[in-house]
Amino acid sequence: MQAGREAVLREAAVSRETAAALDLYVAQLTRWQSIKNLVGPSTLAEVWSRHIADSLQLLALAPEATRWLDLGSGAGIPGLILAIAGRERLGFQVDLVESNGRKGAFLQETARLTGAPARIHVARIEAVIGRFTDSQIVTARALAPLPQLLSWTEPLLKNGATGLFPKGRDVLTELTEAGERWRFTADLIPSRTDSEARIVRVSSVSGLLS
Repeated sequence: MQAGREAVLREAAVSRETAAALDLYVAQLTRWQSIKNLVGPSTLAEVWSRHIADSLQLLALAPEATRWLDLGSGAGIPGLILAIAGRERLGFQVDLVESNGRKGAFLQETARLTGAPARIHVARIEAVIGRFTDSQIVTARALAPLPQLLSWTEPLLKNGATGLFPKGRDVLTELTEAGERWRFTADLIPSRTDSEARIVRVSSVSGLLS
């Protein structure tokens, strides 16, 4: 785990203070994992290369954005990690939406301890999505297929937000299914952490197909 940490921090070029906050996040995740099962147990030993690096690559795709929204945040991947790393940007803020109360408690406590500029919303996505129309970037990882993500985020994407959605080997199938329902513009960005993964960057949505 330590070797993975050094490689990720070197690649991300974060400050000493941010590195310390990420260390605190990992410590919190490890402590809560035994109680809440926040991530897949097999991935905890690879938290730096599997989760933190995977999250940080999204930050690099939107270097000017300061208003982020993360849906289905779970253990804070990528939302809370983005908040920790992005706090060096003036005015940076991440809203995290998570319906599970136990996971929401983890997010609240860890955001407080790390000083991350994160606001936690323990609620269902469809109940609160209308509050975030000023978001510049919306993210979701391992939450739902692309057609459902577009359904949730259409109002934001129509208002100028960009979607950054990490996807695995079924990404082309999801794109095809989304294209049968939606008019949208998207491109695929190779993942830095998984040769089979891609980040779907949705730059616009014009609505449902008739």
